[in-house]
Amino acid sequence: MQALLFDLDGTLADTDRLHEQAWIETLLAAGVKADHKLYQARISGRLNPDITRDLLPHLSENQRSRICDDKEARFRALASNLEPTAGLVNLCEFAAGKGLKLAVVSNAPRANAEHILKALNLEFPEMVLSEDIGAGKPDPRPYQVALKRLGVTAGQALAFEDSPSGVRSAVAAGIPTVGLSTGHTPEALQRAGAFLVVENFAGKELWNLLSSHL
Repeated sequence: MQALLFDLDGTLADTDRLHEQAWIETLLAAGVKADHKLYQARISGRLNPDITRDLLPHLSENQRSRICDDKEARFRALASNLEPTAGLVNLCEFAAGKGLKLAVVSNAPRANAEHILKALNLEFPEMVLSEDIGAGKPDPRPYQVALKRLGVTAGQALAFEDSPSGVRSAVAAGIPTVGLSTGHTPEALQRAGAFLVVENFAGKELWNLLSSHL
């Protein structure tokens, strides 16, 4: 193992509930009544243009783009006080001590990604964002780009994801993937291809895995 690749939302911090609230409020203003079930099924883990195209097909592209901007602005307003997922800081320190390469791989807009990392007081040497490469999860390309930038193979990396869409992206890139059950059920993450599901980064099973591969 030479690299750890992290999703951002719902993985580094519990932001999923904030995204859900921001989407519900923004969609309601646009005339769509959303709830947790709809969020889980048709929003979580998807790219904003795909979400609004699916839920607001009657609007123009410009109108949908403004709604996406409104949603992200609302999310950043809600995400003013974030805490890193339990065990994350220890994991990053452990990785640094072992000389592991680290990267964030996310569908998040850059403004959100920078906002979250600043709020968490975290820095990553590599950040691969879907908006920068023209492809988003569940497409494997974000993870393929991350592997190339870090100079490692899929078998030398471990990915951490909290959504079925993200898990499918990493697995399709050939990367063994750990699911975090912060926003979706362990069963959903396992069906997507996660070989291990944990509640957070402090779990004994995860640390046993890391120790055995290092």
